[in-house]
Amino acid sequence: MKFQEAHEAFLDWLEVIKNKSPKTVEQYARHLGKFSEYLEEKNIDSYKFQVSEITLKIAEGFRSYLYKGSKQISISTANAYMITVRSFLKYLEKQGIKSLSPTAIDLIKAEPRRVEFLSEEELEKLFAAPDRTTLIGKRDMAIMECIYSTGLRISELTGLNRNDINLDTLEFAVRGKGRKIRVVYLTEHAAGLIKAYLNARNDHLSPLFIRHNVWTDNIDVLEDEQMRLSRFFITGMVKSYALKARILKNISAHTLRHSFATTLLWAGADLRSIQEMLGHASITTTQVYTHVTNPQLKNIHKKFMK
Repeated sequence: MKFQEAHEAFLDWLEVIKNKSPKTVEQYARHLGKFSEYLEEKNIDSYKFQVSEITLKIAEGFRSYLYKGSKQISISTANAYMITVRSFLKYLEKQGIKSLSPTAIDLIKAEPRRVEFLSEEELEKLFAAPDRTTLIGKRDMAIMECIYSTGLRISELTGLNRNDINLDTLEFAVRGKGRKIRVVYLTEHAAGLIKAYLNARNDHLSPLFIRHNVWTDNIDVLEDEQMRLSRFFITGMVKSYALKARILKNISAHTLRHSFATTLLWAGADLRSIQEMLGHASITTTQVYTHVTNPQLKNIHKKFMK
């Protein structure tokens, strides 16, 4: 079977049979597209190349090719590409199509993931930075408190519409990674900030949070997706407020999600509950926070180390 033919069939299988999200399918497509570029770099016609010709040497060569790019990539990024190749090979194996065994490809052992989070004092400084007398300040404050209150991923937050969120019950459902639905919970303070922001708006657009720096004179109709914020915008916004608040850590919007988890951990919440609230598929992912701070370990240390 030709590589490009198998490539397309694999993406269709992911979307239709495995019900993967559009973003996941897009990522696999991008990674395999990079594999096609690598083949062309080696003077191999990717449209004539057969999947039966994929060898360990070619797979390892692809990994080396990734590191030779103009932009330095991390081990985790390189591993993500190789995981895509392994998934592709697993698909071929399931279909009975001869190719390299997926178990032949090893991943590089990465350093334990470091989690950056904000202390209580830093959170107070960050939340004091927006000018809440302005519409943009109201929006930015509501966004930051919403992330910190719920532990939402940034992509989950940007996808929210007004009718998705219940400001009376202080809870709402969100579709996370793998299209899994979970319930998240707002604090009354966060809900109040969102209400104040929505009350200050004079539009009927669906997105919960929108752009307010758009020059509208040349736009006949404002559409929802034109006005929806991107995750890059939100990360840049949080970074700018952190600088304004003179927080020296290199933080992003995702830092507020990490801060949500560490705050719960410090308060004594169990890891399984935090896993559910963050929408982690595996408890192993959540356990990274125990490396950051664990009040139980600190108490045990105090008890026995005098």
